[in-house]
Amino acid sequence: MKVSRTPWWYYVIAVVLGALFGTLLVWRTRSTAIAPVGAPWFVSGVLFVLGIVVLVFAWQVHQYVIGKVKEVDVDKASTTLILCKALAIAGAALAGYYGGELAMCIVWRDVAFYQGLIAECSVACAVTLIDMVIGIVGEGWCQLPPQDGPEHPRTKQARRRKRARGTAAKTTSNPQEQSR
Repeated sequence: MKVSRTPWWYYVIAVVLGALFGTLLVWRTRSTAIAPVGAPWFVSGVLFVLGIVVLVFAWQVHQYVIGKVKEVDVDKASTTLILCKALAIAGAALAGYYGGELAMCIVWRDVAFYQGLIAECSVACAVTLIDMVIGIVGEGWCQLPPQDGPEHPRTKQARRRKRARGTAAKTTSNPQEQSR
């Protein structure tokens, strides 16, 4: 199974879509009797702990990648990679969402209700940015070095060199055939 790194523009799209959704939500609630949601402190705490757990799992896989650990469970390694990818994308989307809410609420910073909402969104935005970075770093830690299989560039180069040496040896080893 070949897994490639998540392209950088996935994170940009997730942040932009999250920001649009968060901004639109707060803008829409201003004309209704519904209050903006914000982020309870409990949610920020759970997101932070989740990021730390994924980082620890990614570190364990990284220890195998660099050769300090001899064996690793394949299911655990692939699940950790998936968790890292999901944490990075979800962190980007949530950072955009809370950033969008924060941008719309900052105008009303004099109102007591919005002061609490601004504090909650600031902490949630920071935690989700940290989660995004943890996911990106963890994804890099879970990347295995390339194996020297038949399609590896070094193997292809070695085959070409061997063929070149073989044809050069044939032409120089039999001088009688060269004179004909």
